[in-house]
Amino acid sequence: MILGSGPVRIGQGIEFDACCVQAIAGVRAQGREAVMLNCNPETVSTDWDAADRLYFEPLTLEEALDVITREGAEGAVAQFGGQTPLKLAKGLAAAGVRILGTPPEAIDLAEDRQRFSAVLKRLGLRQPACEAVVALDEAKNAAARLGTRCWCDPRTCWGGRGWKSCTGRRARGVLGARGARGTRSIPVLIDRFLERAVEIDVDALSDGATW
Repeated sequence: MILGSGPVRIGQGIEFDACCVQAIAGVRAQGREAVMLNCNPETVSTDWDAADRLYFEPLTLEEALDVITREGAEGAVAQFGGQTPLKLAKGLAAAGVRILGTPPEAIDLAEDRQRFSAVLKRLGLRQPACEAVVALDEAKNAAARLGTRCWCDPRTCWGGRGWKSCTGRRARGVLGARGARGTRSIPVLIDRFLERAVEIDVDALSDGATW
């Protein structure tokens, strides 16, 4: 079963649905039936002929487990639909569902920017300086150390949702709103903002042995 992207919201890219469609094609190319769980009528993965069977239901843990049980599915593919299915992977695994492809631990390592920063440091790769905070005072002190302009965003997030650029007087209001929501288990991340930087996306795929 492939978990789709769900309702498309601001901050969530439509490319996630395109990835789900490719996942459907890949499953069917292996001679297996592809079951899609998704609930957005405006995406290709919910076309009547995209998958062998479509469950037009909310992307919740309960619905996903119901469909998997009904279908007797070999497992679930969670890594192509964006933040919504990514959040379901750990719960599905805990319920005994086989997560096909990227395991929940690897998903968490990639999307938890604090943990991923530790990986970059271990590999000797550079990144903008950042600090995790949970309170306004911590955020203000971090911003002072990092520079006059910084990014303020959730520690665990894909797609840019909830990110804010903070500079000058505007920083206090933004950091106050964001910092007040932080907890020790889910802090907010403050990054140094790079002026006139060039952003390059790099996608890396591996079968566990080769890249």
